[in-house]
Amino acid sequence: MSHYQKPPELYDGLRLHQNENTGGCSPRVLEALAKLRADEIGFYPPYTAATEACARYLGVTPERLALTNGLDEGIMAIAVAHLRPAAGGLIPEALVPEPAFEIYRFDTAVAGGRLVQVMPKPDFTFPLDDVLAAITPRTRVVFLTNPNNPTGVPTPLGAIRTIARRVPKEALVFVDEAYAEFAGETFIPDLPSFANVVVGRTFSKAWGLAGLRIGCLVGAPETLEPIQQAVPVYSVNIAAAVAIQAALADPDHLRHYLRQVAESKALLYATCDRLGLKYWKSAANFVLVNAGDRTAALVDGAAARGVYLRDRSTEPGCAGCVRISTGIVEHTQRCIAVMEEVLCAAA
Repeated sequence: MSHYQKPPELYDGLRLHQNENTGGCSPRVLEALAKLRADEIGFYPPYTAATEACARYLGVTPERLALTNGLDEGIMAIAVAHLRPAAGGLIPEALVPEPAFEIYRFDTAVAGGRLVQVMPKPDFTFPLDDVLAAITPRTRVVFLTNPNNPTGVPTPLGAIRTIARRVPKEALVFVDEAYAEFAGETFIPDLPSFANVVVGRTFSKAWGLAGLRIGCLVGAPETLEPIQQAVPVYSVNIAAAVAIQAALADPDHLRHYLRQVAESKALLYATCDRLGLKYWKSAANFVLVNAGDRTAALVDGAAARGVYLRDRSTEPGCAGCVRISTGIVEHTQRCIAVMEEVLCAAA
């Protein structure tokens, strides 16, 4: 089994390779963290207030939401709950439409499940017919992402509904909505009609809390219960529990960042058009750009100039592709200047 290779710890330049909010969190978060008392840090954290704040934000009742130490923990808990081999020898299958977040593959392997990959279409439109054809009586988890990472292409909500109706009764459909704030749509209102679907959300991307590690799972209580058994007790620390409440109390900070992302994507699209680079319109805070045989020169040349981009060439369907975070406009403008310098020099 291969292991997840975290990107190098590059903090001395402009980090546009991990889809982070390079503008950072709300000032209210810093104020809340500064007010933490010694006894609060010394005690195990309470979660009621943080759970209620997240539930209000997502429009659900608290019993339909479970906090996790980053969404990564929720994904691993799903794998542990649903993909361990059964006593009778059945190997559960995890169905993953590619390209996808690498963690789905690694967590499936760790849990002992069998990975079933559905290869992408050339234009990255969602391969619904191929996904339906890949469902078997052994399917136990279908990992979906809306919008997709690394392509930024949306997954139609209708496709999610169709898949949820077609999987075995023992199966779970997981909808990773890490970038939902940018897309402006969510499957959460559909959940009361689909007890076999769980939605995952993170507060790392739009809310700028990646360093504090907090996310959540949303679904029917009876569906969340076996997953929660795989989540360690007190896994969300007190700083994260306090920070999420402060962040959600500052929606203006989020709205400002969303405007920055929209403007940044427009700037990058125009640059790609000017440089003759293929790209895909993104519903997230990044853009997948096909630089072809110039990919290595672009990634290496940008890194030498202190701008870090993510080479996604090894992902299914992504040969020659680079993923570029598009957040703060000033940072995007710096990236564009570097792209033009590197690619013109390589021409």
